[in-house]
Amino acid sequence: MANYLLIASRDPFEVNDVAYFYDLASGLKERGNEVTLFLIQNGVLPARKNPGDGTLAKLATDGVRVLADNLSLQERGIASSALVDGVVPSELDVVIDQMADGVKTLWH
Repeated sequence: MANYLLIASRDPFEVNDVAYFYDLASGLKERGNEVTLFLIQNGVLPARKNPGDGTLAKLATDGVRVLADNLSLQERGIASSALVDGVVPSELDVVIDQMADGVKTLWH
C-alpha cells in the first residue's frame, strides 16, 4: 500500500478534466492506498454544499481524506459551515509535511 497526495487547484466548472482527477483519487483508494485530496486555489469551489453534486462527499465516504486549504476558502468567502460533509478545512502545512515524508504527490 502506498500513500498519495493529490492536489486539486482547478475549478471543475471551468476545466473538464477535474473529474478525471477525482476518479484517480477514488481508484487509488479502491486499490488499498491511503489517499489525501487537497483542494487549493479554485479547487475549493466544489467544496461548497451543492445538492446537485455529491462527488466530494462520496470520495470522503469512500475513505479519501478530503481537505480544503483555509486561505483559499477565506479568499473566496467560503465559510467552514458551507462545506460539503466530509471536506475538512486545513492549512497548507499538510502538503508540506506529506511531501517532506516522501508521499507520492500529483498536482493538478
